[in-house]
Formats: sequence, structure tokens, C-alpha cells
Amino acid sequence: MKCRTIFKETIFTIGKMSSYFITALLCMFSAAVFAAKPHHITIALSNISEAISWYEEHLDCQAIPGRDDTVNCGNTEIEFFLGRTVGGSQGTGVDRIGFSVADLDSKMAELESVGVRGSGVRLVRFDDGALVREIPGLYKTAFITDPWGTKIELVQDEDLLGFHHIQLNSVDPSEALNFYSQVFGGERARLKGVLDGVTFDGIWVLASEYTDGRPGITQGRTIDHIGFEVASFDEVSMEMSRLGVEFRQEPAVPDNARSSSRQAFILGPDGVTISIVEPGWEGIEEELAVAEAQSTELYVIPRTPWGEPDIQGIWTADAAHGIPLQRGIDVAGTDELTPEEAAARRERGTLNSIWGYDREWRDTTLGYVTSAPSTQVAMVIDPPNGQLPETTAAYKELVANAPPRIPPQRARTPEDLGTYVRCITRGPVGMMMPSIYNNGLQILQSPGNVAIQKEMIHETRVISTEPREGFGDGLKTWLGDSHGRWEGDTLVVEVRNLNGRTSYLGSSPEMKLTQRFTRTGPNTLRYEFTVEDPAVWTEPWTGMFNFIKDDNQIELVEYACHEGNYGMTNTLSAARTIDAREAEESEYQE
Repeated sequence: MKCRTIFKETIFTIGKMSSYFITALLCMFSAAVFAAKPHHITIALSNISEAISWYEEHLDCQAIPGRDDTVNCGNTEIEFFLGRTVGGSQGTGVDRIGFSVADLDSKMAELESVGVRGSGVRLVRFDDGALVREIPGLYKTAFITDPWGTKIELVQDEDLLGFHHIQLNSVDPSEALNFYSQVFGGERARLKGVLDGVTFDGIWVLASEYTDGRPGITQGRTIDHIGFEVASFDEVSMEMSRLGVEFRQEPAVPDNARSSSRQAFILGPDGVTISIVEPGWEGIEEELAVAEAQSTELYVIPRTPWGEPDIQGIWTADAAHGIPLQRGIDVAGTDELTPEEAAARRERGTLNSIWGYDREWRDTTLGYVTSAPSTQVAMVIDPPNGQLPETTAAYKELVANAPPRIPPQRARTPEDLGTYVRCITRGPVGMMMPSIYNNGLQILQSPGNVAIQKEMIHETRVISTEPREGFGDGLKTWLGDSHGRWEGDTLVVEVRNLNGRTSYLGSSPEMKLTQRFTRTGPNTLRYEFTVEDPAVWTEPWTGMFNFIKDDNQIELVEYACHEGNYGMTNTLSAARTIDAREAEESEYQE
């Protein structure tokens, strides 16, 4: 029987006054001990600073001064920590968290207008395609997921704006709600008379029946655990024991805690990990893992049996993903980023491309790739200012008079699309550049030859290092004619005779590309590329980044781009749909 019910009956039941009074006092004492309140939600993800920015921008949470891993969402905090997850929150004991906004239709229109690029907002549509659905007698509801896989329900409940509820999955929702009521002192109630739940000063804990076996445990998923604050652990420990609730981790001040408040862990129903903290809890200071420093000892490059520098192996450009080609204004005068800044830059690159693939599918996702993000400010190292040189007057005039480029939504044939979309090539410059996935590079050597294969589109170059006389006016090809030679420990490759159909930043068919590969450590390969094109730039320019050796994680498997190239067929199909729609609208207007 609930304590509140017993207390009311104590007043009106004279005949049972003595026994009920004692029971009421015991219940009131227990409730006082467990006068808990939801304190925080702890989310595991790959970059904290970008998560704080995301929750500030899209859910109106506020950063907390002095705590670089937490946001305040009105009446509850959301803590973030760096952790590799095995999936999002959906289907676990804590399926989602809920926020209430004043105007849900406007909020969803705002999120939809942001688009999928640059924010990582994923909108969930109902079966009829709508973003918002009204539940009679309750409120309007909508669903999104954050970039790291946490499911979020947005509702329009004017009675409680901001953080609104925790939605549980349970094989027995009623028993689960009883647990949170009895252990933490929440009040069993019905949200707007419709949904069963437990309320803690307005914050709701709700539960849905899970019928697909048992829900997944929260630990190791994006919502790793939920947290409640109690007045003190001194009485709590005894009462927990009386209720049969065991501590999975006894109350203690964690290492690197920001305050002297203690924390303990219990396991709730359906695999929900629950943190219990004392007042004043301010979280734990994260220790950022940094890349292992390069040895200062002189590195001796291994040699092949025939005496050439050995640069063979499988390498990856994952660490270089996110390095801009040119130095930005925001890093003027900066020689190198901090590890935190480099990780945040990498994460922004991931969010900017979240439309393409879930983060688990991409080589460059923080927490999955083994190489730390590069702290290099920009690729261009010459000119020294990190900027590309000026283009020539003739090139500027050519660009100004060029016919407008056919956008993908107007493509008439496959030839209107780029060579990358058509699975042909990214060109000799572009093929080496890091992207969101398929950054593997395999190098094989034999006497007088070096074979370089790039994972993306599986382009392979067999480069002769035997002495050769000039380039002549030979066959023009997609990747040009490559001549190789060894200059000390550096492989130098000159590329000419391009067919003009693999332009990089507007380069002409007369472009000369010089590539340099130098092994600078057991696991690092320095790659430099110099572009000389007097028809486009007023002077040559050079870029540089490092490949990292990764024979254990990276394997160059088949790149089946042509087979089922849905990107190209869907683009052309969409273009024809737009044509038909505009023709129909034009006919209607006439």
C-alpha cells in the first residue's frame, strides 16, 4: 500500500489508529530518506564539445561554467563522456528521453529546414510521412535522434517545458514504475490522466511494454545510465538493503571527481544502470587520450632485399580526415591544434556527412578508428601562409565566361554527373585525399616498380622507378603518365599527360603533379604533393599530410561501385521527377 494512502487512512480510521499511525510514520521516514530526484542522464559518445554545442543549439540546454562535459536542460543535467558504444538508446531499458517545447510544429519545421548537412539532426517520420502526431487527450509528439544515436521525443506540453520525461522499456511496466516509486520516492500518477508513470516534481518516468524478448542493457549504449540525487548515503545504504536493492558499486568519491560528493550504482529493472549521487555532484573530469608522441631518435628506414627504401604495407589517411586544404582565418598564427580541437574538428566533419552513412559505417568515426586525429592546421604548407596562390587573369576570365554547370537535379544523362559519382576516378590528386570512409592505401614494391592502390574506387597505379627519358606527347589518361625515382629515402613520382577530365580545383590538362612519399617512422608515411599549373595558378603550391600504417584494422576489400550504383540511378530518377513536377505545375498555371 502506498505511504500517502496509508497516511490518509490514518486520519480517518479511528479503530486502526495505532497500527496505521506506526505504519504511516515508517513510510514517511522511508520516503524522507528516499526523497530523491532525477539528477542527470549520462550519454556516451565520441566527442563532448560538439555534443554540448548540439544540445545547446537544438534543445536549448545551457553549458555549465567550469564543467566542459555537461549541459543543464532546465531541471535535469545531461552528462557526456567519451565511450565507444555498440548502438543507440532505442530498444534498451531506457528507450529515449523527452523534451517539451512550446510550439512543436514550429520546432520540427525549424529542424527540417536545417537539413541533414552540418547538424546531424535526424528526423523520424510516422508511417504517413508526417513529422508531428497529436495523441488525443495528451499532447503533440515527434521524434528525432541526436548524431550519436540517442532517441529523443519532442512533445508539446505547456505544463512542463524543457526536460520532460524518461521513457523506459520494460517487460512489466507496472512493476518497473513501482520500483522507481518505492526506491526513489516518486509519486505514481497518470500523465494528463492518460499515461501511467512516476512523477518527481514534474519530471516523469514513463514505461512502455517491451514485447521483443528483454530490453537491451543500457551500459555500453548511448544512454549509458540515469542518475538520481539523494540527501545522504548514510541512511540510504541501510534502507537499500531492507528493500533488497544491492549496490553494484558502493558509495565512494570517484577518481577525478570535481567535488567530494559520493556516487554509487545500482541495477534497476530491465537492465537499467542507475547512478545515485549526493548533493553537490559535479561529474568526473575526463582524461583525453592523446596520440603517442613520435620518438626523437633518428629513424632508420628498412630496406627491401634489393636495397630500396621499404614503404610497403597498408596505410590509412583516417588521421588526416578533417584537415582543411587551406588555413582558415580562425587558426591564423596557430602552428598546431590541441588534441581536443583536433577531435572536435574531426567530429564536425562526421556531423557534416551524417546524411550519408551511420557513424558506425565510417572509418573516421571517433572511438572506432585506432589513429588519433591529426593536429595539423592545414594541408597547404607552401605558400607558407597556408593559402592557395592567386589564380591567373586568364583563368578568371575563363571561369567568368564558362557556361553554367549542370546541377545534379538537372542531370540529363550520366555524362552530366562527375567522374566520382560515375565510379570512374577521383583523379590523381583527389584519389589520395582523405574522406569519410575508404581511406586505405596499399603499397607493394618489386625491383624497378611500385604499385599504389587506393581503397576508394580501387584505383591502382603501377609506377616504374627505372630511368626514363621525358614524357613526350604520349597517351592522355585519367590518372596521367607517372614516372618514379628514388631521391635518397623518398619516392618521387611525377605525373603528366592527363586527359583533362580529372580536374582538381579547376586544374588544366597541362597540370604537372609531383608526389613525394617518405617513411618517417615505423607507422608514419609523409605524403607531399606539389601542383604546377601556370594556366590556373600564378605559382606552384604544395600540400602535405601523413598516412598511418594499419595492417591490423584496415583491409582493402572489393569496392563494388559500379554494381548497383544507386547514387547515379537515383539522381537521374530524381531529376526526371523534378522535371515532371515542374511541367505539371506549369500546365496548371496556364
